[in-house]
Amino acid sequence: KELFCLLFYQQFKWEQSYTPETYSEDSRDLTQTFSIWLVSLWSCDLMNQGILALVSSIGCTSAGSLQSLADAMHIPHLFIQRSTAGTPRSGCGLTRSNRNDDYTLSVRPPVYLNDVILRVITEYAWQKFIIFYDNDYDIRGIQEFLDKVSQQGMDVALQKVENNINKMITGLFATMRIEELNRYRDTLRRAILVMNPSTAKSFITEVVETNLVAFDCHWIIINEEINDLDVQELVRRSIGRLTIIRQTFPVPQNISQRCFRGNHRISSSLCDPKDPFSQSMEISNLYIYDTVLLLANAFHKKLEDRKWHSMASLTCIRKNSKPWQGGRSMLETIKKGGVNGLTGELEFAENGGNPNVHFEILGTNYGEDLGRGIRKLGCWNPVTGLNGSLTDRKLENNMRGVVLRVVTVLEEPFVMVSENVLGKPKKYQGFSIDVLEALANYLGFKYEIYVAPDHKYGSPQDDGSWNGLIGELVFKRADIGISALTITPDRENVVDFTTRYMDYSVGVLLRKAEKTVDMFACLAPFDLSLWACIAGTVLLVGLLVYLLNWLNPPRLQMGSMTSTTLYNSMWFVYGSFVQQGGEVPYTTLATRLMMGAWWLFALIVISSYTANLAAFLTITRIENSIQSLQDLSRQTDIPYGTVLDSAVYEHVRVKGMNPFERDSMYSQMWRMINRSNGSENNVLESTAGIQKVKYGNYAFVWDAAVLEYVAINDGDCSFYTVGNTVADRGYGIALQHGSPYRDVFSQRLSSASQYSTRGEADLLMPFATSGSLVCAGLTFPRTILFHNRISVYYILKVWESRKKHKNLHIYSSFYLRTFKALFKYYHLSVESKCHFHLILREYIT
Repeated sequence: KELFCLLFYQQFKWEQSYTPETYSEDSRDLTQTFSIWLVSLWSCDLMNQGILALVSSIGCTSAGSLQSLADAMHIPHLFIQRSTAGTPRSGCGLTRSNRNDDYTLSVRPPVYLNDVILRVITEYAWQKFIIFYDNDYDIRGIQEFLDKVSQQGMDVALQKVENNINKMITGLFATMRIEELNRYRDTLRRAILVMNPSTAKSFITEVVETNLVAFDCHWIIINEEINDLDVQELVRRSIGRLTIIRQTFPVPQNISQRCFRGNHRISSSLCDPKDPFSQSMEISNLYIYDTVLLLANAFHKKLEDRKWHSMASLTCIRKNSKPWQGGRSMLETIKKGGVNGLTGELEFAENGGNPNVHFEILGTNYGEDLGRGIRKLGCWNPVTGLNGSLTDRKLENNMRGVVLRVVTVLEEPFVMVSENVLGKPKKYQGFSIDVLEALANYLGFKYEIYVAPDHKYGSPQDDGSWNGLIGELVFKRADIGISALTITPDRENVVDFTTRYMDYSVGVLLRKAEKTVDMFACLAPFDLSLWACIAGTVLLVGLLVYLLNWLNPPRLQMGSMTSTTLYNSMWFVYGSFVQQGGEVPYTTLATRLMMGAWWLFALIVISSYTANLAAFLTITRIENSIQSLQDLSRQTDIPYGTVLDSAVYEHVRVKGMNPFERDSMYSQMWRMINRSNGSENNVLESTAGIQKVKYGNYAFVWDAAVLEYVAINDGDCSFYTVGNTVADRGYGIALQHGSPYRDVFSQRLSSASQYSTRGEADLLMPFATSGSLVCAGLTFPRTILFHNRISVYYILKVWESRKKHKNLHIYSSFYLRTFKALFKYYHLSVESKCHFHLILREYIT
């Protein structure tokens, strides 16, 4: 307050000789917690004395009332948001109007803490962390950040830091068991501190002295009000890796230029950035000074342009009080003006806000002792975003020449043996191996791969130890674990995981329904009732044609032997229907009209049949009763299970036994999977589950990516998969607990998925590594097999049933012709009184 009064008088003292009025300044200490009514009353008192502008440095609660008052009285209001005791700011959200009655300007830029911290943790590829905040911070300020990280699947915890930090830490040791305390220590390995610098110093000191954090921790402190002295003290007290985010102001290369802005002399103590007085100033006070400097320039501009408006004594309490007539002109002059002061360039955008803000990101590296130094990692602004790299270059360079021992579990398509020559090391391939090879090429390390002795991913044992791949990392026999390894909370308690490099979901592998031979498949395009109508129509039209020709017989040409019998009429109508024509000439007008209508009918029916038949030839419809996990859980005809003690087994168990789970699907699945304590429907390895599906009545619940690969590479194309489209977790690379390589690997995986080249982006395609994709060709044309169109041959009867021989069409025509010939020669033998066998032998020869 005293600094404000001093600077205000310095800027206005020289202007008193230019106007008949005597300028005076009045400041009220509004930084304390007062009621909104009291703040408004003090402001009205100032307006009654006569003012040109109102400058307020208060909190968000009182700012709204001053905004309404300034809009009503047409007084330019320059609002400088102030937080409590150096605590990070939360967004005020002042209501902005597009009309001309908005007289409030926001001197401090909007709160960008959400955007900055989200960008930083994305660069660091954090997936699990805790946020500490002090009593004075409004947690609603990071609500947007919490929503975004929750959408990205990050695990975030919140904890308020009490004023008595020592009592708070002591309470943790008193109430937590050893296992809970170890899990809490693991949570503290990644933390964000949203608090004032003094509280942050005390909190870091307490957790370090009580051994709650180790040298593998990484903490981020974000606050606009962190000066150089605070940075040095925070670095000195912390261990592990520390990142500090604070607001900074661009400084001209020539420091002397900073002390001359618009011919106004600034106090010499403020020219030196290293001056203790300058270092101790809050950012709000810096903006206050620049605001006074801006107003002085605006008033001077009004005097030079001779557009000065005298101050008026305003009474804002009365109902019919008139606003200041010169308010709009004064506001436009202030908005058009600008000043380069202690906070850099101060100007206003069209919405009345200050767009100029810069954040500085400082950090240390791992592996350094207490009292280490700190360097600038980058900077951030809302226009260009992040400039700089947050990668730990020291560790990254040290990985060249490092040989890492990698443990894996064979799981197609993630890890497969590509070559196994006797006496030589096995060679591996697969999607996970491609990811590992990309990391090795970029970071420069080498690796040796071996398969977990028990060929399992790992699960906790009765004595608290782990077996499988996870156990190899816990017992430090391996540095890295990679396969179709999913990130689960239980595994994260004992090992570290990188960021996910692929989404994970649960799927089901089932056997396709068996294809059956249909003797009447060629009749499928039309319904049976339609075929009956067509047959009846043929008979009816044939009868009508015969009657028309019988009532009005046509004139036959000389020597023509054609007769219009009922048999010939029927044959002619059938021949025209199947588009084969007919030999009977119909010349009467009535018959031709009838046949014209019949041909049009036949054209439409045959075209519709041809189109539907083409669709039946190209599309094979196999009716499968199970099309989703919900369908699988509701039925009991097909038993299903998964790999015993696997991540999928635990996932279904946790979901199924959770009484607060809204969807009953998992509880129904768990009852089936847990039959006989899991021994009835579960298998020990995924390959056994796949074979069980292929040769038995069984459904296998497993990783959707693995099952899809198996289905599209099956030689018989006998599988199909269904699954859950929502990915609730992901695949990651496991490392030893506290491994320094975690962040480097995570950063590289994140950058490969976002900013990689075409070749690197292909590494994230799960099925591009191997496999002929035998069954992936639903879009490719298929060869028509004999049994698919056997009904066509039934028409000609060249295929015989196993049970009973039936002769139709070709055979019927042959038998009918033979019978008529025998009957003819029989009558001939009777008439000629010759033996039948002599006449038949004469005919044959």
